[in-house]
Amino acid sequence: MLSKFERYPLTFGPTPIEKLSRLSAHLGGHVEIFAKREDCNSGLAFGGNKLRKLEYIVPDAIASNADTLVSIGGVQSNHTRMVAATAAKIGMKCRLIQESWVPHEDAVYDRVGNILMSRVMGAEVQLVDEGFDIGIRESWEKALADVKAKGGKPYAIPAGASVHKFGGLGYVGFAEEVRAQEAELGFKFDYIIVCTVTGSTHAGMVVGFAKDGRQRNVIGIDASFTPAQTRAQVLDIAQKTSALVGGKDITNEDIVLNEDYAYPVYGVPSQETVEAIRLSARLEGMMTDPVYEGKSMQGMIDLVKKGFFPAGSKVLYAHLGGVPAINGYSYTFRNG
Repeated sequence: MLSKFERYPLTFGPTPIEKLSRLSAHLGGHVEIFAKREDCNSGLAFGGNKLRKLEYIVPDAIASNADTLVSIGGVQSNHTRMVAATAAKIGMKCRLIQESWVPHEDAVYDRVGNILMSRVMGAEVQLVDEGFDIGIRESWEKALADVKAKGGKPYAIPAGASVHKFGGLGYVGFAEEVRAQEAELGFKFDYIIVCTVTGSTHAGMVVGFAKDGRQRNVIGIDASFTPAQTRAQVLDIAQKTSALVGGKDITNEDIVLNEDYAYPVYGVPSQETVEAIRLSARLEGMMTDPVYEGKSMQGMIDLVKKGFFPAGSKVLYAHLGGVPAINGYSYTFRNG
């Protein structure tokens, strides 16, 4: 589905799939849980799901003769870290807008984790006191104009790389990669669990898995706490991406988004999220974060407990990365 699109390799190759045997047993053993480790996909600043997207965006950035990648996210944005790493890798400058999307107060929140690495990698970081929104932001548009006014050639990468025209391609590729791994494993996954915020990871999976009729088996766990806006954006990206790759028609019914676990607000973990992070860490040694993967882990665990997945189901948890953000929650986890 992606053969006609140029790809700039930023990842090691196919990411491993591992069985989470102890977590599966802890939850009753009726469902087999596996994790696809997108958090281990690259040597670029701890990697993560954004790199799959950026692999299809970088060729366009290079072709545009840009000299500066300009993007936006929250203070502990995984995406902006990956844009900073990519800029360093391809020899471009990087301008990042970091908005106050998370009402979280920790003494070191804006000095550790993702934002620390972005600064170390040479990105110009600008903190902006604006609340959460997955849409196009004025602060980002001003940064693009500022780079241009100073004689630079900016290349615009929206939040999460999501509403970029090529933003969904990487996770179409994810689905194709999973199909190849399933052929080796000798079975197919019944469900795929993914965290959903800006939408292109979920959207790309929907398009990719629609090829074999499994688009509604992709269960998005909302972490945005703005689910109506998020659902609309996932659908829009999926439809545009499917048209781009010549895929199947995508309808609203193809977007499965569970809204039960994003509380109390974007970026702030509930006690249940914190417990899910501890559980997967203590049973599997697998770290997740309070913003994204902790909430999708909480959702998956709860769905297993509620019997959402039929007995014998094989569930694939997409670990999208993002663990560096946990450093910004040091007080929450001060005792483990």
